Amino acid sequence: MPQLPLLRRLSTRARVLTGVLLGLIALGTGLLYAIDSERPAPDIAGIVWQPDNATVGIQGQWHTLGAKELLVQWSVVDDQAFIPGTGLPGVPVMPDWERIAREPWAQGVILGLAGYFSENRSRDNIEHLAALSEQLARVQTPLNVTGWYFPAEVDPSWTRAKELPALLAKLPRPLWISVYDGANIGPAATADWLQSWLPADVGVFFQDGVGVYARTAPVARTYMDVLSQRLGKDRVRLIVEAFRPQWGGGFRPATLDELKPQMAAYAGYPLYLFDGPHYVTPELVEGLNQ
Repeated sequence: MPQLPLLRRLSTRARVLTGVLLGLIALGTGLLYAIDSERPAPDIAGIVWQPDNATVGIQGQWHTLGAKELLVQWSVVDDQAFIPGTGLPGVPVMPDWERIAREPWAQGVILGLAGYFSENRSRDNIEHLAALSEQLARVQTPLNVTGWYFPAEVDPSWTRAKELPALLAKLPRPLWISVYDGANIGPAATADWLQSWLPADVGVFFQDGVGVYARTAPVARTYMDVLSQRLGKDRVRLIVEAFRPQWGGGFRPATLDELKPQMAAYAGYPLYLFDGPHYVTPELVEGLNQ
């Protein structure tokens, strides 16, 4: 099972040239969003975990950063289950959910339902995923489930997103989806688009795009400001991309100097670091705690 670098699938985004340019701009303008001693400290509410075979033994000290909630991207992916009792084939090694439920960074869990690694496959099979997710939500786990997450990520380029309300109506609440602005249409236009179809009882995790150099952290904050005003602050949370592209392909953990100002720009919003096991390393946790 391949490891994905982030919630959305970057293979569908042509970002290489713009990424280099925006990366240089971000380096040159870092002082514009350096940590302000008068601002409140960033609110690290939780971490995201994209389960794969390499991270089933998830371990970390993320609670020392303040994380108390775990967003699990999916419990079934590519029709393989990461939780028992689904009737589907299971992954080779199941996570120890009993132990995870006792972790201080998983006092509450937003449990992801059914998805596919491929974004295109997810979008082409949205009805199947919704029906399977409805069944998964009934499976008992030892987790303190504080909400549910439907793993089909949305952006304004996806015309079928407007079909989601009827499918999401069958899923339990509190319910969350994730949103990104792949076309960079801007905060107001993104909010307009969401308001045109998103059910009022569904919350949004906004992916900041900083990890792929789609935008800088101050720009991502403007999205949060607009979305919070339009949708309501309780319905909007922020996914902080705690990684960066690495030379030769793939992704690496963000450095401390990259991540600290990124998070500081979002002071006042609940932050979820993507993703804990793959990118928020023990060394990074130690540095953030100093």
